[in-house]
Amino acid sequence: MLVQDTQESHDSAEWVTCLTYKSIATAAPRASDLDVLASQARARNRSLDVTGMLLFEDGCFLQTLEGPPKAVAQLWSSIERDGRHQHIEVLSEHMTAARLFSDWDLLLDGRSGDMPREAARPSPVPPAVAEHLSRLVELALNTDDLAINTMIAGFAEQGWTSAAILSLLIEPAARALGDAWLNDDCSELDLTIGLSMLQLAGHAVRYSPCSQSIRNSRYRILLATAPGEKHMLGTALLADQFLAAGWQVDMAFPESEEALTNQLNAQHPDAVDIGLSDAMPRQHTIDQLRSTIEHSRMVVSEHPTVISVGGRLFAEATATALSVGADHARKGLAGTSIRLAELVRQNRKG
Repeated sequence: MLVQDTQESHDSAEWVTCLTYKSIATAAPRASDLDVLASQARARNRSLDVTGMLLFEDGCFLQTLEGPPKAVAQLWSSIERDGRHQHIEVLSEHMTAARLFSDWDLLLDGRSGDMPREAARPSPVPPAVAEHLSRLVELALNTDDLAINTMIAGFAEQGWTSAAILSLLIEPAARALGDAWLNDDCSELDLTIGLSMLQLAGHAVRYSPCSQSIRNSRYRILLATAPGEKHMLGTALLADQFLAAGWQVDMAFPESEEALTNQLNAQHPDAVDIGLSDAMPRQHTIDQLRSTIEHSRMVVSEHPTVISVGGRLFAEATATALSVGADHARKGLAGTSIRLAELVRQNRKG
């Protein structure tokens, strides 16, 4: 169902928005209803130059849309108002240099199954994916690193895209581990080991080639955990993504704000990403992160630097880029290198 990243490179003018969401059907559609839905969607998508995938299983929708940013925004506005589904949640939204479903106006896979009862809570992801996620969390809590590596590598070999592995498996698994610790279902050591295993397994994720313009620009980024942050899953996995995209990558795991600003002063990167834990909410760190970003801007004032932030705090929209003074807050790992390349280019023009 999930196809491998296309291998074509595109110029920045051809970048597309890729949006993946999940929702719950308000009524059980028949097979004929799904056929009509797909037919209408294909005609609409074709007119907007939008491609994608729609999965329906056990009362749940999972859809990926990709196309010109304005077209996807227009389509998304219509989807949000559609009364055929509810509990709509965006899983991933990012820019990409290559379409995943370039051959399809809409690829549909539908399995009716049983509709969830009206009072049932929405599933975090469609059942087929939820089973894999549950298994991944179980393996992490049982410290079975070999099985985790085999599982993630197997999905990559089957053609799961980098965005799918990160957005549907690794990032939700990290949050589930954090919840397990918050609920006293595991120790802090279990949490740390589980995140480390996800980090190692994440290196099996394969990224499609970026546009040649990014490679020629040789952008430089400093990937750093927030001062004192012990969880480095997101920062480590971002390194693979940015290296694959042709960026020059430096990494930092500072214990203090001063250590981070000293490294910024020495390296003068085009962008810096400051990551909080992907497992824990870290709501109490807002003020400290805002201070860190304020001082970082003072250090790089003569060399305009794009400042990005990430972690569970931003993935769940508890905080925004504006609330901490950043230029960008990533809701997930997928597509970050493309989005920051856009912001760096804008910075240079300004």
